[in-house]
Amino acid sequence: LQLVESGGGLVQPGGSLRLSCAASGFTLDDYNVRWFRQGPGKGREGVSCIMTGEDYTIYSDSVKGRYTISRDTSKNMVYLQMNNLKTEDTGVYYCKYQANWGPGTQVTVSA
Repeated sequence: LQLVESGGGLVQPGGSLRLSCAASGFTLDDYNVRWFRQGPGKGREGVSCIMTGEDYTIYSDSVKGRYTISRDTSKNMVYLQMNNLKTEDTGVYYCKYQANWGPGTQVTVSA
């Protein structure tokens, strides 16, 4: 069972990135999928969740209105579209499925 995130990088404030979470060994549509992030010197915080079934989505207050989580069951992928990025969005982003974590992808928002 493996999760791998991708799509991170360096972007200027106001820019956008789309993160991807790919799974192997299991399907991502049976349970909720969550995105977390960990900023420099900070603890890991949840930013978004997509629930199974009707794909109900939840966002933290800090990203609400700027981030969009989505699922493509045909590709066994979950995405996190991040718009209007701010310097405080900098960190390593992880996806989590049940007890499984990916290694993370670095997002740096800097001028």
